[in-house]
Amino acid sequence: MRLCGRSNVAEFLEDFIVYRNLAPMDERLPKLDDLRPKLNLPPGTIPRKHELSYAQVIVELLRAAQCLQNPRAELRRLVFIGDTRMSDGGAFDNICQVAGWEGIIFIGSENTELFEFESVQTAGGQTMVLSNRWSALNSSEEYNLRRYCAARGFPIDEHTAVIVDLDKTALGARGRNSQVIDRARVEAVRQTVETLLGDAFNLESFLFSYNQLNQPEFHPFTADNQDYLAYICLILGSGLYDTEKVIREVRGKRLLSFRQFIDQVETHKAQLAPSLQTIHDTIYANVQAGDPTPFKAFRYNEYRQTVQRMGYLPDATPLDVLLREEIVITQEVRALALDWKREGALLFGLSDKPDEASLPTPELAAKGYQPLHRTFTHVVGLPG
Repeated sequence: MRLCGRSNVAEFLEDFIVYRNLAPMDERLPKLDDLRPKLNLPPGTIPRKHELSYAQVIVELLRAAQCLQNPRAELRRLVFIGDTRMSDGGAFDNICQVAGWEGIIFIGSENTELFEFESVQTAGGQTMVLSNRWSALNSSEEYNLRRYCAARGFPIDEHTAVIVDLDKTALGARGRNSQVIDRARVEAVRQTVETLLGDAFNLESFLFSYNQLNQPEFHPFTADNQDYLAYICLILGSGLYDTEKVIREVRGKRLLSFRQFIDQVETHKAQLAPSLQTIHDTIYANVQAGDPTPFKAFRYNEYRQTVQRMGYLPDATPLDVLLREEIVITQEVRALALDWKREGALLFGLSDKPDEASLPTPELAAKGYQPLHRTFTHVVGLPG
């Protein structure tokens, strides 16, 4: 690997991208509320990545983007580049099903084991390529995604949409650089909880609560939602509940869901400090409204922690330090995306990161802060 300069994700995606709220960054594309009547979506809800309605929205956005880029060419094929077999693979299958397209999805997750490049069938009957090297996208090796598509008679041209996942794919590649994204999020949780608890904050207790409840065993309770986990850590840090007791109740099936937990807090909130009652009331109202990102203060901190880790190190920084300390663009993803863009394919980005953690507040934007896909950082990988 080597340093390949500096860039941003917008170099190859421009503003053809949506974050969790499905609000297109390119204002020429239809808004979610504009699509609701056509897709029979209920008001006030935002489809999640695993839902068929999410795929319906994405297909509409892809077709609208194609009308802007190449209105005479109908989309017929889909390539998806991601890092998570279940989440990305499920969304990919749904998109192909909704649109009636043939598709190939690449799932990368780097490790130090012997090179692997495996083709399997998805649940939806499409093709999935799994590899433990990001260089398998576009390297000079015998097996790579570009050659694989060509060998299968799967052309990448003006009739092809290419979806690029942002988190831990285009930015902070899984297995290579993804730990920096995780550190930014954990630090945002810590900073938010510490600020709200003040002198009552105990770092050791916080880390114990967070690390325990962030495990897959507790996902049914936390819904694998970092907003929920941040709130739980805040309440545990306040002393209203004991971490060990909560763990026992979850394991004993007496505490089954986050909604059950926050409802219990609501009945005992008078025991919280007034400032914590205020933040609880805000989060509780957001949860009742169905907002999947109810802890806004945490997510605003996550945005700041993330951009602070992008492009801040000198160009002469050793690669191992760069990959350990900075969120970088994956050169292999960038190179292939740029090549396929030149060949006429439609490039589109998806991110399940909340908009509040991806876009600057108006105050930060006034100071020059940019959305994550427009923030410059270093590019690291194999040139291809």
